[in-house]
Amino acid sequence: MRKNPYAGQFIVFEGIEGAGGETQSKLLFDFFKEQGKQVKRLSYPDNKGPIGELIHRFLHREYEFSPRVQFLLYFLDFLKDKQKIEKWQREKMVIISDRYFTSTLAYQCAQSFPLQDALNIAQIFELPKPDLVIYLKISPKTGIQRKLKEKNNLDRHESSKQFIESVADFYEKLIKNQIYSKWVVVSGERSIKEVFEEIKLQLNFLYEKRRD
Repeated sequence: MRKNPYAGQFIVFEGIEGAGGETQSKLLFDFFKEQGKQVKRLSYPDNKGPIGELIHRFLHREYEFSPRVQFLLYFLDFLKDKQKIEKWQREKMVIISDRYFTSTLAYQCAQSFPLQDALNIAQIFELPKPDLVIYLKISPKTGIQRKLKEKNNLDRHESSKQFIESVADFYEKLIKNQIYSKWVVVSGERSIKEVFEEIKLQLNFLYEKRRD
């Protein structure tokens, strides 16, 4: 019997605003479900919970928080799911997440929060690490254009090209040094179908050798 090479794997989608993480994570979730794999999906910020609601209000300029407070707020949003993620890993579920702690490494560290402090905090609290981060690479210009097509009222992150450029630069640093997890890059500038086909190719390449 062939083993499921994805069993227990924690796969995260990352990218700047408008990169398509929500869309591609849903497509991968549905793809695995159709194959009969046991799969769970997460999305951050978790807007259904009180922490995610507070983050939403911050993003829409109802509150002002320093980068340190932002970091702790986002970190709590991930930490609250620690036991759930660990349970799913023990049960050999495939876990797919639209954003995770790797977003905070880019967004808050791009605002001067020390990267090593962030990594130390994650280690102290034993935050589950993803096995793979798929970075959907697009230009800040493309990201803003996509968001403007979706809605008129952009949040504080979506509306600042300068900030998005800083975040994109920090993502490149994380990828170059393979910080916190294994990173792979997929060009997100193409159609949804083309991007998803490349994601499947990347996953086949990385995980096929895990099969018996």
